[in-house]
Amino acid sequence: MPSLFIDTERLRDLNSGLGQVCLHLGHELVRQRPADWSLTFLVPNGQTGVFGDSVNYIEASWQRKIWIPGLYDVWHCLHQDSDYLPGKAPLILTIYDLNFLERADYSAAKKKRRLAKLQRKINKAALLTAGSAYTASVVREHLTIPAELPMEVVYTGVAVDPANTPAELETHSLIRSFAHSPFFLSMGVIHPKKNVHTLLPLLEAFPDYRLILAGPDRHAYAQHIREQAQKLGVADRLLMPGPVDEATKLWLYAHCEAFMFPSLSEGFGLPVAEAMAFGKPVFSSSLTSLPEVGGKEVYYFENFEPEDMAKVVHDGLHDFGQNPLRQERLKKRAAGFSWPSIASAYWTLYQRLV
Repeated sequence: MPSLFIDTERLRDLNSGLGQVCLHLGHELVRQRPADWSLTFLVPNGQTGVFGDSVNYIEASWQRKIWIPGLYDVWHCLHQDSDYLPGKAPLILTIYDLNFLERADYSAAKKKRRLAKLQRKINKAALLTAGSAYTASVVREHLTIPAELPMEVVYTGVAVDPANTPAELETHSLIRSFAHSPFFLSMGVIHPKKNVHTLLPLLEAFPDYRLILAGPDRHAYAQHIREQAQKLGVADRLLMPGPVDEATKLWLYAHCEAFMFPSLSEGFGLPVAEAMAFGKPVFSSSLTSLPEVGGKEVYYFENFEPEDMAKVVHDGLHDFGQNPLRQERLKKRAAGFSWPSIASAYWTLYQRLV
């Protein structure tokens, strides 16, 4: 019986993109498991049982990072920063991004150390997967990939289902009271690389609209945004509610007038695909992997000058209103990023290695 080990330790942070990948891919891998395979999941403390009773679990321990050689036929690290590596089992290493290369707060020496650490993992791998074609190109540019080491592009799945949107928002009374006017939405951690401060001048250009920036907001950048909003005189039309639960997230997608994502660096860009699933007009930066996700159906900011961004939004909203087929094309494109198809692709890779 072939055995598969999957590192889903990042379930410890379900508000993160990696946490969501671990959760949804794990469930789908179990659902599609061939009858002759055994599965073992590495999970955070207290998460044993999260994928049902038909699989095995090991709870993560910082004292036990290297496992018994030969115990598993395939070992899959779902992200490049994992500290849990096999002895001799064939390793599939998934690389979602090298966003740290774009961080101004990282020194050249720190970036070099991180690249060297990742290179050592690549040297152990039997197969690499990248979260986008863009990420694959960056990996090839900055790291040494042996000619015999295959690298496949496997995208991220969209798990949101608009049909599950609650009719009423029972929690977040602040959001309920704030969203009685039309609002733009952005979703994701409030971090400089997300570049969401560039959205504040849109409130000057669109005085009838409000802006909701939903996501973890503990970084100092969040306070910078609040201060900028005060200076621009738009603080009363900005809401930063912090992390939101799944029901609130669905409600926000369903009720926003448009979704904004001016991010500077993404390995995939899951919020863009989620907003597309709701058929919402999406305004995104044209950087890194984002055009792979949005294709021709998304409106792109070519720069972040306030007047240019306002024109893109104005023209995009007009075009969206005049084109009734655009909504269905957005939904169709989002449906192409499905967890069933992604889990199927991974099962093909696992069986290839065995």
